Amino acid sequence: MLLNGGMSKALSLVIIGIMLIQIIKPLDLPGLRQRRDFWKLALIALAAIGVTVVLSHRF
Repeated sequence: MLLNGGMSKALSLVIIGIMLIQIIKPLDLPGLRQRRDFWKLALIALAAIGVTVVLSHRF
């Protein structure tokens, strides 16, 4: 188990990596076919980090 805030930090690093890959070579997934669509990944990242924070404070 990751210590205080470790899960959100790890998730942040993974999402940043995916965003960099999207900028270099698009992932070609529905809604992510162009390089400029990396901002959608940022919205997903904010939601995912928010969920991990809520879950970590709840349990």
